[in-house]
Amino acid sequence: MNEKTLRVEKIKNGTVIDHIVAGRGAEVLRALKGIEGRTVILAVNVSSTRMGKKDVLRIEDKYLAPPEYSHVALVSPDATIVTIRDFEVMKKEKADLPKSLKGIAKCNNPACVSNREPDVASEFSVIEKRPARLKCLYCEQEMRV
Repeated sequence: MNEKTLRVEKIKNGTVIDHIVAGRGAEVLRALKGIEGRTVILAVNVSSTRMGKKDVLRIEDKYLAPPEYSHVALVSPDATIVTIRDFEVMKKEKADLPKSLKGIAKCNNPACVSNREPDVASEFSVIEKRPARLKCLYCEQEMRV
């Protein structure tokens, strides 16, 4: 192996999130749940012909649920989520924001009922996807992500 090459083994089962905006991979990692005890590799500022630089996140033995796709899309709307089983690519999808989000972002308005009442989950409508612009369904506060 060339001394300048770092090799990472193929992932047997799990998820690879590719095309994350350079420098935002750690934010994607923080947004995901259920990664405790799993092997995670985060590559930051990797060369990319399409993006120039990108981040790549690899999580063994974890498959993303639809709400987690929204988390990824909020942080990096052009990310690609790849599901791998037995070393084979089973699914490859773009992260995409749905028309509404529930319980995955916090309203910027401290007086909003979703911030004051513990049993009230935040809810937003997605006004724009790139860059993400959300509108709180309770207080109508708009925010950019």
